[in-house]
Amino acid sequence: MWEALYNLTDFLWGTPLMILMVGVGLYLSVRTGFFQITGIKTWWSHTIGEVFGKEKKSDGGEGELKPYQALSTVLAGTVGSGNIAGVAAAIAIGGPGAVFWMWIIAIVGMMTKMAEVTLAVKYRKKSESGEYYGGPMHYMKDGLGKAGKILAGFYAVALLIEVLTDACFIQPNTLATCVQDVFKIPLLVSGIVVAVTACIVVLMGGIKKIGDFCGRLVPPMIIIYIVACLAVVVMHAGQIPAAIGMIVKYAFAPAPAIGGFAGSTISLAMGRGAARGIFSNEAGMGTATTVHATAQTDNPAHQGMYGVLEVFIDTIIICTLTALAILCSGVWSDGNTGVVLTFDAFRSVWGTVGIVVLCIAVVLFTYSSYLGFFVEFRTCVEYIFGEKAVKILQWLFFVLPVLSVTLEVEKVWDLADMAVGFIVIPNMIALLMLSPKFLEIFRGYTKKN
Repeated sequence: MWEALYNLTDFLWGTPLMILMVGVGLYLSVRTGFFQITGIKTWWSHTIGEVFGKEKKSDGGEGELKPYQALSTVLAGTVGSGNIAGVAAAIAIGGPGAVFWMWIIAIVGMMTKMAEVTLAVKYRKKSESGEYYGGPMHYMKDGLGKAGKILAGFYAVALLIEVLTDACFIQPNTLATCVQDVFKIPLLVSGIVVAVTACIVVLMGGIKKIGDFCGRLVPPMIIIYIVACLAVVVMHAGQIPAAIGMIVKYAFAPAPAIGGFAGSTISLAMGRGAARGIFSNEAGMGTATTVHATAQTDNPAHQGMYGVLEVFIDTIIICTLTALAILCSGVWSDGNTGVVLTFDAFRSVWGTVGIVVLCIAVVLFTYSSYLGFFVEFRTCVEYIFGEKAVKILQWLFFVLPVLSVTLEVEKVWDLADMAVGFIVIPNMIALLMLSPKFLEIFRGYTKKN
């Protein structure tokens, strides 16, 4: 069964899907004049400038979460095991060249994410209870007519599977494995703690409580991890040119077997790099847009700029630092994979203290990711079964982590990769078909700003 699943995953992440993902992102980049690069001053001032600077904050529109809270909640969902264990797994299987393809996906994915977020806010809806729902299934259904309804139904089911796999399996599994390895706490205990505490947060405060929690936790969490990674890279600074050289070289050439590394092909580097890149920043998946759709904003394109920033922080900064720490420290060819490989990199500089620090970072990353995914889970359930079903099916979200912590991590990652493949395809088709609407909103907003 698992061999068949692995083959299906390889098929989904083959060349055709890579062409679709890069092609759509490149098309949107060209049509917007590569706004992610040429417009960096604009989107930076409309995001970071508003959150930390003196820029005017345009958060007076309708919505549940302030733009900063929406960004933090999304980062809580995206900055997680994909940045720590996922990058390591990509290098362990696809070789250093996987990092290059991760960068490519991120660069073009910035505009893919902006288009997704913009459309999600444009086509969101407000329920009778006052809660906002939005995302790919909504812009497919309302923006594409009859064909859109079919795409939306397929996407909603696939997204529900992906959310359950990622949030309820990968995040708790990575957290529990890490805590057991460092502090010898049984896997089941970690699973129960994750489920119970998340249940309390969600049931007591709902979406706004999640936004407030993530808004307070995520920024310091990211800063701590970045500083820790930088220390590893700086201590092995002499290896940075060689690491970058390997990333570029093995993106276009097979990586030979070295030490415990079995070697890889170009297609394997490309596929694993793309899969981990998208799994981490979610550009092209449309998943994060369910959170952005709840944001208070004056214009859909304004919130879309937070999508550009999100990919930049997640992949260009955090994933790159993780990759450089692993490659510069030389542990990438030792034969380990997943979070253990990142542990080895931290251990090379920090020793036992580094392992404890990284473990704490993993716990914070994965727990906030799991919690942040509840918004996506809620949106899927509401679309498929109706709003009343959310209160009943939400218990599935809280129970599964207890069951998932004892599964083998490799099998969990294969399930997640397969699910991601199924949601990317319909979303990319929708983005192409709705690109005129996105470009209309984008141009109208940027002309005034």
